[in-house]
Amino acid sequence: MKAAVHERYGPPEVLSIRDVPRPEPADNEVLVHVRASTVTRTDCGLRRAWPFFARLFTGLFRPKQPIIGMEFAGEIVAVGGEVEEFAPGDRVFGIRRGSNAEYVCVRASGPIAPIPAALSFEEAAAVADGGCSALSTLRQARLTAGQRIVVYGASGSIGTAAVQVAKNQGAHVTAVCGPNTLELADSLGADEVVDYTHEDYAASGATYDLVFDAVGKSSYRRCRRALERNGLYMTMDGGVMWHVPFLALVSKRVKLGIARYRKEDVETLAAMVEAGTYRPVIDRTYSLDEVVEATRYVETGQKTGNVVLDLS
Repeated sequence: MKAAVHERYGPPEVLSIRDVPRPEPADNEVLVHVRASTVTRTDCGLRRAWPFFARLFTGLFRPKQPIIGMEFAGEIVAVGGEVEEFAPGDRVFGIRRGSNAEYVCVRASGPIAPIPAALSFEEAAAVADGGCSALSTLRQARLTAGQRIVVYGASGSIGTAAVQVAKNQGAHVTAVCGPNTLELADSLGADEVVDYTHEDYAASGATYDLVFDAVGKSSYRRCRRALERNGLYMTMDGGVMWHVPFLALVSKRVKLGIARYRKEDVETLAAMVEAGTYRPVIDRTYSLDEVVEATRYVETGQKTGNVVLDLS
Protein backbone atom coordinates (compact mmCIF):
# COMPACT_ATOMS: atom_id res chain seq x y z
CA MET A 1 0.00 0.00 0.00
CA LYS A 2 1.04 3.65 -0.44
CA ALA A 3 1.77 5.76 2.63
CA ALA A 4 3.33 9.13 3.54
CA VAL A 5 6.48 8.20 5.41
CA HIS A 6 9.25 10.07 7.26
CA GLU A 7 12.20 8.14 8.64
CA ARG A 8 13.87 11.19 10.16
CA TYR A 9 12.75 14.44 11.73
CA GLY A 10 12.89 17.63 9.73
CA PRO A 11 11.10 19.92 7.25
CA PRO A 12 8.22 18.85 4.99
CA GLU A 13 10.72 17.51 2.46
CA VAL A 14 11.56 14.55 4.72
CA LEU A 15 8.15 13.13 3.74
CA SER A 16 7.92 10.74 0.82
CA ILE A 17 5.32 8.38 -0.64
CA ARG A 18 6.41 4.77 -0.35
CA ASP A 19 5.03 1.27 -0.71
CA VAL A 20 4.78 -0.37 2.72
CA PRO A 21 3.18 -3.63 3.87
CA ARG A 22 -0.57 -3.52 4.43
CA PRO A 23 -1.40 -4.04 8.13
CA GLU A 24 -3.51 -6.93 9.38
CA PRO A 25 -6.15 -6.33 12.05
CA ALA A 26 -5.79 -7.86 15.50
CA ASP A 27 -8.79 -9.60 17.08
CA ASN A 28 -10.06 -6.30 18.55
CA GLU A 29 -9.35 -4.17 15.47
CA VAL A 30 -10.88 -3.26 12.11
CA LEU A 31 -8.97 -2.68 8.87
CA VAL A 32 -10.03 0.55 7.18
CA HIS A 33 -9.47 1.34 3.51
CA VAL A 34 -8.68 5.03 3.91
CA ARG A 35 -10.42 7.26 1.35
CA ALA A 36 -9.47 10.59 2.91
CA SER A 37 -7.15 11.90 5.60
CA THR A 38 -5.82 15.30 6.69
CA VAL A 39 -2.63 17.23 7.40
CA THR A 40 -2.79 18.91 10.82
CA ARG A 41 -0.59 21.15 12.93
CA THR A 42 -0.09 18.16 15.22
CA ASP A 43 1.24 16.14 12.28
CA CYS A 44 3.69 18.94 11.55
CA GLY A 45 4.86 19.02 15.16
CA LEU A 46 5.36 15.25 15.23
CA ARG A 47 7.31 15.38 11.97
CA ARG A 48 9.59 18.12 13.29
CA ALA A 49 9.73 16.59 16.80
CA TRP A 50 8.77 19.94 18.26
CA PRO A 51 8.75 20.66 21.11
CA PHE A 52 11.94 18.64 21.58
CA PHE A 53 10.70 16.76 24.64
CA ALA A 54 8.09 15.14 22.37
CA ARG A 55 10.88 12.80 21.26
CA LEU A 56 10.50 10.99 24.58
CA PHE A 57 7.22 9.67 23.16
CA THR A 58 7.80 9.67 19.39
CA GLY A 59 11.40 8.37 19.29
CA LEU A 60 14.62 10.00 20.46
CA PHE A 61 16.61 9.86 17.22
CA ARG A 62 14.06 8.79 14.61
CA PRO A 63 10.26 8.35 14.54
CA LYS A 64 8.89 5.16 16.03
CA GLN A 65 5.86 5.57 13.75
CA PRO A 66 7.22 6.55 10.32
CA ILE A 67 3.76 6.87 8.71
CA ILE A 68 2.38 10.34 9.35
CA GLY A 69 -1.25 11.42 9.79
CA MET A 70 -3.96 11.28 12.47
CA GLU A 71 -7.42 11.51 10.89
CA PHE A 72 -9.07 8.99 8.61
CA ALA A 73 -12.33 8.36 6.80
CA GLY A 74 -12.98 5.24 4.75
CA GLU A 75 -14.58 1.83 4.47
CA ILE A 76 -13.99 -1.21 6.67
CA VAL A 77 -12.63 -4.11 4.63
CA ALA A 78 -11.93 -6.62 7.43
CA VAL A 79 -12.70 -7.08 11.14
CA GLY A 80 -10.98 -8.99 13.92
CA GLY A 81 -12.57 -12.04 15.47
CA GLU A 82 -13.72 -10.18 18.60
CA VAL A 83 -15.34 -7.25 16.78
CA GLU A 84 -19.15 -7.19 16.76
CA GLU A 85 -19.87 -3.47 16.40
CA PHE A 86 -18.61 -3.08 12.83
CA ALA A 87 -18.72 -5.09 9.60
CA PRO A 88 -16.99 -4.95 6.23
CA GLY A 89 -18.50 -2.20 4.07
CA ASP A 90 -19.22 0.18 6.97
CA ARG A 91 -18.21 3.80 6.35
CA VAL A 92 -16.25 5.05 9.36
CA PHE A 93 -14.12 7.99 10.51
CA GLY A 94 -11.95 8.80 13.49
CA ILE A 95 -8.43 9.17 14.85
CA ARG A 96 -5.47 6.85 14.42
CA ARG A 97 -1.78 7.65 14.02
CA GLY A 98 -0.42 6.51 10.67
CA SER A 99 -3.55 7.54 8.74
CA ASN A 100 -1.85 9.15 5.72
CA ALA A 101 -1.93 5.70 4.15
CA GLU A 102 -4.22 3.58 2.03
CA TYR A 103 -5.03 1.24 4.96
CA VAL A 104 -4.98 1.60 8.73
CA CYS A 105 -5.93 -0.71 11.62
CA VAL A 106 -8.07 0.82 14.37
CA ARG A 107 -9.29 -0.61 17.67
CA ALA A 108 -13.06 -1.03 17.53
CA SER A 109 -13.27 0.44 21.04
CA GLY A 110 -11.10 3.41 20.06
CA PRO A 111 -11.99 6.82 18.57
CA ILE A 112 -13.95 5.55 15.57
CA ALA A 113 -17.62 5.89 14.57
CA PRO A 114 -19.91 5.50 11.55
CA ILE A 115 -19.85 8.39 9.08
CA PRO A 116 -23.10 10.39 9.04
CA ALA A 117 -24.94 9.76 5.79
CA ALA A 118 -24.77 13.41 4.73
CA LEU A 119 -20.95 13.55 4.78
CA SER A 120 -18.51 12.61 2.04
CA PHE A 121 -15.26 10.87 2.97
CA GLU A 122 -13.40 14.17 2.56
CA GLU A 123 -15.80 15.98 4.90
CA ALA A 124 -15.74 13.16 7.47
CA ALA A 125 -11.94 13.15 7.55
CA ALA A 126 -12.04 16.79 8.66
CA VAL A 127 -14.22 16.25 11.73
CA ALA A 128 -12.45 14.27 14.44
CA ASP A 129 -9.19 16.06 15.32
CA GLY A 130 -10.51 19.60 15.69
CA GLY A 131 -13.83 18.39 17.07
CA CYS A 132 -12.37 16.07 19.70
CA SER A 133 -9.81 18.72 20.68
CA ALA A 134 -12.58 21.26 21.20
CA LEU A 135 -14.83 18.87 23.12
CA SER A 136 -12.08 17.68 25.44
CA THR A 137 -10.56 21.09 26.19
CA LEU A 138 -13.89 22.83 26.77
CA ARG A 139 -14.77 19.93 29.07
CA GLN A 140 -11.55 20.61 30.99
CA ALA A 141 -12.54 24.29 31.19
CA ARG A 142 -15.95 23.24 32.60
CA LEU A 143 -17.80 25.41 30.12
CA THR A 144 -21.51 25.60 30.90
CA ALA A 145 -24.60 27.10 29.30
CA GLY A 146 -24.87 30.86 29.66
CA GLN A 147 -21.15 31.48 30.05
CA ARG A 148 -19.33 33.94 27.81
CA ILE A 149 -16.38 32.56 25.83
CA VAL A 150 -13.84 34.07 23.45
CA VAL A 151 -12.46 31.70 20.81
CA TYR A 152 -9.18 33.24 19.69
CA GLY A 153 -8.13 31.84 16.31
CA ALA A 154 -11.70 30.92 15.40
CA SER A 155 -10.89 30.08 11.77
CA GLY A 156 -8.55 27.12 12.28
CA SER A 157 -9.39 23.45 12.68
CA ILE A 158 -9.78 23.63 16.47
CA GLY A 159 -11.19 27.16 16.39
CA THR A 160 -14.02 26.41 13.95
CA ALA A 161 -14.84 23.34 16.02
CA ALA A 162 -14.74 25.25 19.31
CA VAL A 163 -17.19 27.88 18.06
CA GLN A 164 -19.70 25.17 17.15
CA VAL A 165 -19.18 23.03 20.26
CA ALA A 166 -19.47 26.03 22.59
CA LYS A 167 -22.67 27.19 20.88
CA ASN A 168 -24.09 23.67 21.12
CA GLN A 169 -23.40 23.78 24.85
CA GLY A 170 -25.33 27.03 25.23
CA ALA A 171 -22.46 29.47 25.62
CA HIS A 172 -22.30 33.03 24.26
CA VAL A 173 -19.44 32.91 21.74
CA THR A 174 -17.19 35.75 20.59
CA ALA A 175 -15.06 34.58 17.66
CA VAL A 176 -11.76 36.37 17.05
CA CYS A 177 -10.26 35.87 13.60
CA GLY A 178 -8.90 37.66 10.54
CA PRO A 179 -10.90 39.82 8.12
CA ASN A 180 -11.22 37.08 5.50
CA THR A 181 -12.96 34.64 7.85
CA LEU A 182 -15.45 36.85 9.69
CA GLU A 183 -18.36 35.59 7.59
CA LEU A 184 -17.30 32.00 8.20
CA ALA A 185 -17.26 32.49 11.99
CA ASP A 186 -20.68 34.13 11.80
CA SER A 187 -22.05 31.23 9.72
CA LEU A 188 -20.80 28.76 12.34
CA GLY A 189 -23.04 30.38 14.95
CA ALA A 190 -20.80 32.90 16.74
CA ASP A 191 -22.79 35.56 18.60
CA GLU A 192 -20.12 38.17 17.91
CA VAL A 193 -17.17 38.26 15.51
CA VAL A 194 -14.07 40.38 16.01
CA ASP A 195 -11.44 41.21 13.39
CA TYR A 196 -8.22 41.11 15.37
CA THR A 197 -6.47 43.33 12.81
CA HIS A 198 -8.82 46.22 13.62
CA GLU A 199 -10.12 45.61 17.13
CA ASP A 200 -8.67 44.38 20.43
CA TYR A 201 -11.39 42.40 22.19
CA ALA A 202 -9.36 42.47 25.41
CA ALA A 203 -9.48 46.28 25.48
CA SER A 204 -13.18 46.60 24.69
CA GLY A 205 -14.28 46.57 28.32
CA ALA A 206 -16.25 43.34 27.92
CA THR A 207 -15.40 40.44 30.24
CA TYR A 208 -15.60 36.70 29.69
CA ASP A 209 -15.74 33.49 31.67
CA LEU A 210 -13.29 31.78 29.31
CA VAL A 211 -10.71 32.96 26.80
CA PHE A 212 -9.79 29.95 24.68
CA ASP A 213 -6.71 30.43 22.51
CA ALA A 214 -7.00 27.75 19.83
CA VAL A 215 -3.78 28.73 18.01
CA GLY A 216 -1.24 29.64 20.70
CA LYS A 217 -0.83 33.25 19.59
CA SER A 218 -2.09 35.25 22.56
CA SER A 219 -0.96 35.47 26.17
CA TYR A 220 -2.47 35.45 29.62
CA ARG A 221 -0.91 38.82 30.44
CA ARG A 222 -2.71 40.38 27.49
CA CYS A 223 -6.01 38.58 28.08
CA ARG A 224 -6.39 38.73 31.83
CA ARG A 225 -8.10 42.14 31.85
CA ALA A 226 -10.87 40.59 29.75
CA LEU A 227 -11.52 37.79 32.26
CA GLU A 228 -14.25 37.71 34.86
CA ARG A 229 -13.06 37.45 38.46
CA ASN A 230 -13.17 33.65 38.29
CA GLY A 231 -12.53 33.54 34.56
CA LEU A 232 -10.10 31.15 32.87
CA TYR A 233 -7.48 31.57 30.17
CA MET A 234 -6.78 28.34 28.27
CA THR A 235 -4.46 27.65 25.35
CA MET A 236 -3.90 24.51 23.30
CA ASP A 237 -0.32 25.10 22.24
CA GLY A 238 2.06 24.40 25.12
CA GLY A 239 4.94 23.97 22.66
CA VAL A 240 4.71 27.58 21.50
CA MET A 241 3.25 29.04 24.68
CA TRP A 242 5.92 27.33 26.78
CA HIS A 243 5.28 29.55 29.80
CA VAL A 244 1.66 28.42 30.20
CA PRO A 245 2.37 25.16 32.10
CA PHE A 246 4.41 27.16 34.62
CA LEU A 247 1.69 29.81 35.02
CA ALA A 248 -0.88 27.05 35.48
CA LEU A 249 1.06 25.79 38.50
CA VAL A 250 0.64 29.09 40.32
CA SER A 251 -2.66 30.44 39.00
CA LYS A 252 -6.11 28.86 38.85
CA ARG A 253 -6.93 31.29 36.05
CA VAL A 254 -4.54 29.64 33.55
CA LYS A 255 -4.83 26.17 32.06
CA LEU A 256 -3.09 24.24 29.29
CA GLY A 257 -5.69 22.39 27.26
CA ILE A 258 -4.84 18.78 26.43
CA ALA A 259 -6.53 17.17 23.42
CA ARG A 260 -7.92 13.72 24.16
CA TYR A 261 -9.43 11.39 21.60
CA ARG A 262 -12.29 9.25 22.88
CA LYS A 263 -14.84 7.10 21.12
CA GLU A 264 -17.64 8.90 22.94
CA ASP A 265 -16.49 12.24 21.54
CA VAL A 266 -16.30 10.96 17.96
CA GLU A 267 -19.83 9.63 18.39
CA THR A 268 -20.92 12.99 19.83
CA LEU A 269 -19.54 14.78 16.78
CA ALA A 270 -21.37 12.38 14.47
CA ALA A 271 -24.60 13.09 16.34
CA MET A 272 -24.01 16.85 16.09
CA VAL A 273 -23.47 16.54 12.34
CA GLU A 274 -26.72 14.62 11.99
CA ALA A 275 -28.53 17.22 14.10
CA GLY A 276 -27.19 20.04 11.92
CA THR A 277 -25.20 21.69 14.74
CA TYR A 278 -21.73 20.84 13.45
CA ARG A 279 -20.09 20.98 10.03
CA PRO A 280 -16.47 20.46 9.06
CA VAL A 281 -14.64 23.34 7.37
CA ILE A 282 -12.27 22.45 4.52
CA ASP A 283 -9.77 24.91 3.11
CA ARG A 284 -7.94 22.88 0.47
CA THR A 285 -7.80 19.31 -0.77
CA TYR A 286 -4.65 17.60 -2.04
CA SER A 287 -3.84 14.11 -3.25
CA LEU A 288 -1.65 11.83 -1.14
CA ASP A 289 1.18 12.40 -3.63
CA GLU A 290 0.98 16.11 -2.81
CA VAL A 291 1.50 15.63 0.94
CA VAL A 292 4.67 17.75 0.99
CA GLU A 293 2.89 20.67 -0.68
CA ALA A 294 -0.08 20.23 1.68
CA THR A 295 2.26 20.25 4.68
CA ARG A 296 4.02 23.40 3.51
CA TYR A 297 0.65 25.12 3.27
CA VAL A 298 -0.39 24.04 6.78
CA GLU A 299 2.88 25.42 8.14
CA THR A 300 2.17 28.89 6.70
CA GLY A 301 -0.34 29.25 9.55
CA GLN A 302 -2.88 30.67 7.10
CA LYS A 303 -5.19 27.71 6.61
CA THR A 304 -8.91 28.02 7.30
CA GLY A 305 -10.35 24.94 8.97
CA ASN A 306 -8.80 21.75 7.61
CA VAL A 307 -6.47 20.57 4.85
CA VAL A 308 -7.63 17.24 3.42
CA LEU A 309 -5.78 14.49 1.58
CA ASP A 310 -7.89 12.65 -0.99
CA LEU A 311 -6.75 9.03 -1.25
CA SER A 312 -9.59 7.85 -3.46
